[in-house]
Amino acid sequence: MTADPRSGRRSPFHVRRRGAAAAGVAAAVVVALGVLGALVATGVLWPNRLFAAGYEVRGVDVAHYQGTVDWDVLAEQDLQFAYLKATEGSSHVDERFADNWAGATSTPLLVGAYHFMSYESPGEAQAANVVATVPAEPGTLPPVVDLEHYGGYFEDPPTADTVQAILDPLLARLEEHYGAPPVIYTTQDAYDAYVRDAYPRNPIWIRSVAVPPRLPDGRGWTIWQYSNRDRLPGYAGVEEYIDVNVYAGTLEELRATTLP
Repeated sequence: MTADPRSGRRSPFHVRRRGAAAAGVAAAVVVALGVLGALVATGVLWPNRLFAAGYEVRGVDVAHYQGTVDWDVLAEQDLQFAYLKATEGSSHVDERFADNWAGATSTPLLVGAYHFMSYESPGEAQAANVVATVPAEPGTLPPVVDLEHYGGYFEDPPTADTVQAILDPLLARLEEHYGAPPVIYTTQDAYDAYVRDAYPRNPIWIRSVAVPPRLPDGRGWTIWQYSNRDRLPGYAGVEEYIDVNVYAGTLEELRATTLP
């Protein structure tokens, strides 16, 4: 049965057919989104790579989670710099730092160290841990203070005053010892809470693994961690992925920031 063209009405059969077609399209979209999500989750597809490809200087950051690193192999993966986890809080030293430092500095990579800042110990004590662990070697990159929430602080973050009381003396002591303003690595949330409109002397290393970063105060970033799910040859640890970053300038400009 078909509708009388003069009636303006459609047959029930035609309506059901359109409904089935719409349901099919919706199901296809759900499947496609699921496949896309799986590709992103496994690191096969990472949208930020398209944007990061526009920058010529690329680097990694590693910790003991990446296990034993063959730095000669890793350095050949179109990388120009590497940051190594050195310390955390006032007493912890990354178990792989000494080996990573020796291995990485034996390659052409520009190498630096980072400190994971604790909300639970004074900045002066944390700075002493860094100074005792990380050599102030000419030609290496300035130290980094990693400022982000962890553990229960995701749900109950410290106040800005609490963080400032730790971060300020930490940055001051590291700059005094290493002769360069430390870089601040941070997440979007931590930047908004603790760094926004402050610390103009300290370069910003921003984590933004979903979309290109945009700092809320209009400040430019120096390093962008665009992926935490890359896989590269040269390491074997409990963590199968490695963080990859880009530098906002040229290799010569990055080299100019190294310690004198």
